[in-house]
Amino acid sequence: ARPKFRSKHRRAHQTVIMLAQIITSTLAFNGMRAPVHSARAAVSMSFEDALGAQAPLGLFDPLGLLSDADAARFDRLRFVEVKHGRICM
Repeated sequence: ARPKFRSKHRRAHQTVIMLAQIITSTLAFNGMRAPVHSARAAVSMSFEDALGAQAPLGLFDPLGLLSDADAARFDRLRFVEVKHGRICM
């Protein structure tokens, strides 16, 4: 037989489960990377004039994927981004 929780214990149990799910889903999408303090610091200057770079931020790269990338890597990431955007539409 399954023990019955009292209402306050059940609520606490549900809260703990919900918080665990939020934390694990956040880590699944963000990973355990060191925080990037500035998008400008992570981007090499050769991509600052690329299509999509806008005035206040320049090229937006919060994960630092382009920190040591060459032109071929940049073109591949741009192609994949457009492809996924088209699939989502």
